[in-house]
Amino acid sequence: MNYQRIVIKLGTSTLTAGTLNLSQAHIVDLVRQMAVLHSNSCDIVLVSSGAIASGREWLRFPPLTKDIPIKQMLAAVGQPRLMNLYTQLFGLYNLKIGQVLLTSTDLANRRHYLNSRNTLSALISQKVVPIVNENDTVATEEIRFGDNDNLAAMVVNLIDADLLILLTDQPGLFTTDPNLNPHAQLIDAISSPDIPIELWQSVGGTSNELGTGGMFTKLKAADLARKSGATVVIARGSDPDVLVKIFNGKKIGTCFLPVATSLESRKRFLLAGGREIDRLVVDIGASQALFKGGSLLPVGVIEVEGSFDRGDVVRVIDPQEREIAHGLTNYTSHELNRIRGHHSGEIDHILGYDYGEEVIHRNNMVLL
Repeated sequence: MNYQRIVIKLGTSTLTAGTLNLSQAHIVDLVRQMAVLHSNSCDIVLVSSGAIASGREWLRFPPLTKDIPIKQMLAAVGQPRLMNLYTQLFGLYNLKIGQVLLTSTDLANRRHYLNSRNTLSALISQKVVPIVNENDTVATEEIRFGDNDNLAAMVVNLIDADLLILLTDQPGLFTTDPNLNPHAQLIDAISSPDIPIELWQSVGGTSNELGTGGMFTKLKAADLARKSGATVVIARGSDPDVLVKIFNGKKIGTCFLPVATSLESRKRFLLAGGREIDRLVVDIGASQALFKGGSLLPVGVIEVEGSFDRGDVVRVIDPQEREIAHGLTNYTSHELNRIRGHHSGEIDHILGYDYGEEVIHRNNMVLL
């Protein structure tokens, strides 16, 4: 394979090699492999977990509660230490790094999205390896739900990457939970446009108290990234030369083949953006109209959730609670609560003005 731009996500279990401490010997080997890829004219962006584990180790594992402020405190202590370690290890291979702190809410705003994209592009152009992490010290949702996996998929959108590698403590994705079923089989590749429902049902959360993600978040991230045109590989980080082998096209872990060639800039933004709580629930008629290429009209909106402004990215949910689209809304949540269920011709009468007959125009929407 001829990969030009790669996003690599290292989970906490990979950075600690299954222990309570950061495994510097293991991390330096992963950095060595990234240096090999970099020397092959490949752009590398690293999305790294581990700040909380680093902070807990630095404070000598004090007896602490598991509430969010404590985790934020540990991240604040551990993040500088983790970056210092990366600075030293990448420096062994004459590579410079740059820290980029992001959250999913940063990417839900068009201006912030473009700023983040420009920053990463500038770092890459100077042969600097960007190291991306959630801003754990302030982003409570990301700490709760282990969003570094999804953040990695968003970075794929940001930089037009063609490969996402998610390293974990498992060999890949199994047909069922291998911890519960000894007959579970490793899945080599998934090429179907939709990931089978039984695979979604088979994956669960993590049992590792240092980590915040699980195979479900990795599957969700893989689904997002492959819809952006990237190949995705979930593999075990402790396998010898795992990054180099994947780069050279060797079959290892579980490979998700892309289901699209590329998405233009606006579509990428829409796919990556939107807060979980900003949602429009639509009726079955509206859902069917969207998949036939139509726009979303107010008459098809059943419920408005969250608080958002005109021009924000919102998620579109069908009556079965399935997320079917992301789009730029023409109306605020307050306005939509007034016009939902009404025909477009009534908008001006209800609001005293209108921004068009569509809640979301089809050109400002991406279907999932």
